[in-house]
Amino acid sequence: MKQRWFILLILIVLSVPSAFAQAKVDLQANDTVRSVLERQVGQAVELRMKSGEKIAGKLQKVTDKLAHLSQLTDASFSDAAVDLESIAAVVVKVRSN
Repeated sequence: MKQRWFILLILIVLSVPSAFAQAKVDLQANDTVRSVLERQVGQAVELRMKSGEKIAGKLQKVTDKLAHLSQLTDASFSDAAVDLESIAAVVVKVRSN
């Protein structure tokens, strides 16, 4: 009986992969890096810096000048405060494979 429930659960998860993807980025005419980030608070993002560096993690908060990322990829138990003016691009996963 437990095996049947497990198989049913797997089938449900596989049938709705889009339920685990984030909403796509919807740009508005007057958007800035800050406004795009504000709509992604609570989501996983990757920030591409003007220097070429990439910083990925969960976006916690956006202020006038900084973005706070937690749960950084490849940096266990680390947070980051990123200068908004140093960000070249915001990468958001919008669909699963």
